[in-house]
Amino acid sequence: MITKQLIEIKSHLRIAEDTFEVVLQSTLARELKPGQFVHVALKNHMLRRPVSVANVDAEAETFTIVFKIFGEGTKSLSRYQAGDHLDVILPCGSYYPVEELELDHALIVGGGIGVPPLYYLAKSLKEKGVKVTTVLGFQSKAHVFYEEKFQLLGDTYIATNDGTYGKKGFVTDIISELSPTIDYYFSCGPTPMLQAVTNQLAEQKGYISLEERMGCGVGTCYACVVPLKEDPTQSKKICKDGPVFYANEVILT
Repeated sequence: MITKQLIEIKSHLRIAEDTFEVVLQSTLARELKPGQFVHVALKNHMLRRPVSVANVDAEAETFTIVFKIFGEGTKSLSRYQAGDHLDVILPCGSYYPVEELELDHALIVGGGIGVPPLYYLAKSLKEKGVKVTTVLGFQSKAHVFYEEKFQLLGDTYIATNDGTYGKKGFVTDIISELSPTIDYYFSCGPTPMLQAVTNQLAEQKGYISLEERMGCGVGTCYACVVPLKEDPTQSKKICKDGPVFYANEVILT
């Protein structure tokens, strides 16, 4: 059940270039599933900001979000401190069906701010006994985050656009080199990256998660619709039916 809460910030840290990690405490933390997001209200901003859930600690009743400064709203969020409170709607959106899938080896492919929700997913898969291989792409060394966290879960590879860290190039370059034998892939990141990954792994089963600015965040305003490949005249709402979709279910534009 979607609920609005005033939630305390337990910690607020800068973890990479213009990238911040915020830990919040809520009794609803244990309800959040990999791939879901929370919708955050900010002072002096009309629209809420959707932010993916990067981790959950059910015992401590905390959840983690990671965001990057893209505009005035996220810049405002970056100025908050531990002890402040945020008006948050949660849990929002669909999620990766971790408990329903039978698999032995998963490929995780993330780009930029699409990386955070994949950490919670990878951790959940690892807890289920699944082998996890991760490929992450960033603009440069200054933007890399969570590499060590993913390394604790399985083999992890980094690509940067400018070559200042890891392999110079894109996540698809690393996937080509690895040619991993997998059961499913899971990907989140910028649309061009998702297009490249889904094309490259067209013969594989997989799920993608879309990043999108939203209005209401609960499926009433139709501001974040995406057409279906099977019938482009039909669409789904990213905020409610997504952000997680079967690979090749929707048209990426």
